[in-house]
Amino acid sequence: MTRILLLLLWPAGIAIIAGAGGVLARRAPRAAAGATATAPGDRTGGAAGAREPAVRLMVMSLGRFCLIAVAGTAAVYAAMAALGTLVVHVGPAIDKPVLAWTVTHRVPAWTAVMNRLTKIGDTWTTWGACSAAAVCMAVTWRRNRWLPPLAFAVAIAIEHYLTLAIRHAFHRMGPPASPAESFPAGGVDDCILFYGLIAYLLWREFSGRRRTAIWAGTAVAAVAFNETYSRLYLTLHRTTDVLSGLAYGSLLLVLIVVAVRLAVGAAGGPAGPPVPAVVPSTTAAAAAPAVGSARE
Repeated sequence: MTRILLLLLWPAGIAIIAGAGGVLARRAPRAAAGATATAPGDRTGGAAGAREPAVRLMVMSLGRFCLIAVAGTAAVYAAMAALGTLVVHVGPAIDKPVLAWTVTHRVPAWTAVMNRLTKIGDTWTTWGACSAAAVCMAVTWRRNRWLPPLAFAVAIAIEHYLTLAIRHAFHRMGPPASPAESFPAGGVDDCILFYGLIAYLLWREFSGRRRTAIWAGTAVAAVAFNETYSRLYLTLHRTTDVLSGLAYGSLLLVLIVVAVRLAVGAAGGPAGPPVPAVVPSTTAAAAAPAVGSARE
């Protein structure tokens, strides 16, 4: 009976996440038809674009993005260093009983299923998804086409080297099934960071609506839960390492999203038809006689 309960945690968790997303989406206000939000300085036809060359604006945006990414990386490392100290001292009291209970109650058939589902958080799987998304967005975005490849490249570099630095600082080994260094759990933070970034960039370019954001966040949360459950079920990571991976991936995702927003502005909706320039009434009145004489 206990084995069945452990097995049912996966569909129950996915159902709870989907249900919560559905409730939040229904409560979200409906966007007016055709209404779009325009970020300041995000359209090429804005006042900022008229005053300054496009190249200079891009360089300024690049500088802001890189500066925020560097400062944010240092802040994330400090937060994870504090969390790592707590995990090293308190973690074993939580990890050992959970690990022993999971090993005792696993079902071989379900273990085979989890071995397949957990691969969604593998390094090359997430990096491949980011590379494909970067290429597609660089082609389909209407403006700032340099942003998706830069955001994904910076996210991959920060996650990879910052994780190495954190693991080098703590040297916390994983359970017997995966004895390599496992703080924080890499697959879990990869799912949140990379799939979350894909969802955010797609949302900000092609929607910008609250309901869409809720459903995108629900999908990312379901993927992260799947990775959390599968890694724990397969005893590839300790419980506190997986929970630390959730926090780590969330911090990195917030860092990249903040860098994007401060570099190019808030999310804008789909591009509508070009708005014709409004001619001041004085100018139109002065031009009327000239038009009439030309027709005569």
